[in-house]
Amino acid sequence: MKTIRLTMTQAIVRFLSSQFIETDEGVQPIFAGVFAIFGHGNVAGIGQALTECQDQLPTYRGHSEQGMVHSAIAYAKANNRQRMMACTSSIGPGATNMVTAAALAHVNRLPVLLLPGDYFASRTPDPVLQQLEDFSDPTVSVNDCFKPVSRYFDRIMRPEQIINSLPVAMQTLLDPENCGPVTISLPQDVQAEAFDYPEEFFKHRVHTIRKIKIDEDELVQAVEILKNSKKPLIIAGGGVHYADACNTLKEFSKKYKIPVAETSAGKGAIAWNHPGYVGAIGVTGSNAANNLARQADTVLAIGTRLNDFISGSRALFSDKKLIQLNVARFDTIKHNAYSLWGDAKLGIEKLDEQLDNWGASKDWFQESEIEASNWNDYYEDITSINNPSDKVDDLPTDAQVLGEVKRNGEASDIVVCAAGSLPGELHKLWRTEQIGGYHSEYGFSCMGYEIAGGLGVKMAQPDREVIVLVGDGSYLMLNSELATSVMLGQKIIAVVLDNRGFSCINRLQNATGNRSFNNLLKDCNTADEGHPEINFALHAKSLGAHSEHVEDITELAAALKRARASSKSYVISIVTDSHKISPEGGCWWEVAVPQVSSNEKGDEVLSAYKKSKTNQPY
Repeated sequence: MKTIRLTMTQAIVRFLSSQFIETDEGVQPIFAGVFAIFGHGNVAGIGQALTECQDQLPTYRGHSEQGMVHSAIAYAKANNRQRMMACTSSIGPGATNMVTAAALAHVNRLPVLLLPGDYFASRTPDPVLQQLEDFSDPTVSVNDCFKPVSRYFDRIMRPEQIINSLPVAMQTLLDPENCGPVTISLPQDVQAEAFDYPEEFFKHRVHTIRKIKIDEDELVQAVEILKNSKKPLIIAGGGVHYADACNTLKEFSKKYKIPVAETSAGKGAIAWNHPGYVGAIGVTGSNAANNLARQADTVLAIGTRLNDFISGSRALFSDKKLIQLNVARFDTIKHNAYSLWGDAKLGIEKLDEQLDNWGASKDWFQESEIEASNWNDYYEDITSINNPSDKVDDLPTDAQVLGEVKRNGEASDIVVCAAGSLPGELHKLWRTEQIGGYHSEYGFSCMGYEIAGGLGVKMAQPDREVIVLVGDGSYLMLNSELATSVMLGQKIIAVVLDNRGFSCINRLQNATGNRSFNNLLKDCNTADEGHPEINFALHAKSLGAHSEHVEDITELAAALKRARASSKSYVISIVTDSHKISPEGGCWWEVAVPQVSSNEKGDEVLSAYKKSKTNQPY
């Protein structure tokens, strides 16, 4: 057996460079590159190995460990989990800065390979710089924090261990059911140790993502339920995108006259003007989708976890027959559902083969069209610059900003959002025209994902305009990858909606019977001079981006044209109303309220909360 002598990290880099995937665009490298921030725990090991392999595995310098992982995750999501990136950090704070992003990838079931540095396996120089010491267990390091937020975790204590570990890592990253973050922890001394690796380990390998076939018995059961249904409703989740089932779903809905609602992850599976489209469902949903969900007798959920925002905390459609078509067995039985385990595209095709001449009630589909039409009228009104809420001296609403961004956009645009008010407004109000045009991280709703995520999306889709919509709170929390986008020449447009605080949570605070406190800047503990007036345009300019501040919606329209014409990342800031939100659409969401409160509205809110809970199944 032929061998080649390499350091452990040289072997990792060579292995990653040898992994390819067959996609609709042909055979491509699985790993598009490595985001890296070097420190003493990785610069001499994997840093040196990456230096020697830039033609096959380019390295991109991040400005924040969390941010660079967010970019890598967004890249994988924008590629429907077929292509991805790796991220490497030093030990200690560098590693722990990636834990939040690992959790985000885990919740959203998105692949990313994390390669944090670690302590010395030999323990000779212990305690090394940035080493956390567990007084009762010397094997513990901060990297153990990755264990609950990784689908697969390994700590490489000898250089030959990667021969077993890396194939398992690849299997996990490409597994449609178990997909998620993989962490390979790299002690800094082992990174530099050499071993005679089999040359066969580095052979060119082309992977394909397996499709889980549908169980025949479960298929028979699902077909019988649908054939006995008069008012079925489909809920499209992110799995529709990952299974490349968008066009299949579109034709299925049209053929059987079944209305389709969408989750945040599933948004864009079918275009907003498709005859079966009824919009967003759940807490951030449209009147159309939620009204139909209440009336439906059967719900076919495809590729969704059905989290509390979609199910209305189990109160929206808990009394319906529910079929869960999902690639993850863990999800197929949620909410006491009838399981239909398997690939979304294969599942829809199998249902199509078996449903024969069945179709939903004609009256039901007509009702869905009326509901959709009413919602479209509401959309035109609430997003209009002339909306009655836009009075003299009033600030523009989020809905009006979204409407103007849409009116000045193209069908091919990709909008990016994550946390605060905007995912809710976008989920129900953004009109997606092309597949992949909506990129929301709402599984973890992680503040700070937006700018970094926009960079990752742009790297994955360089020919499409990427528009990041972000609140001032999220922008302040993590904005450094804006500098990375400028450095890499990956242009994004970011619109910062400045409502001077955490307005989304302030509204929730008020809705749960509490006074405004510590959310809007004016309600926080501040110096005598008050809170700072933050100039987001100047801040963005200091990071190398083009930028400007606009005073109103009319100025926003002109600024968007300048932003689209720019070859460099462009930030537009606008002050928006911190209290107004689109009043229509959403359903109840369970947020526990105090049973004892000094607030005068406390009893009233508690009574309403208890009444709403009666709609839950238990």
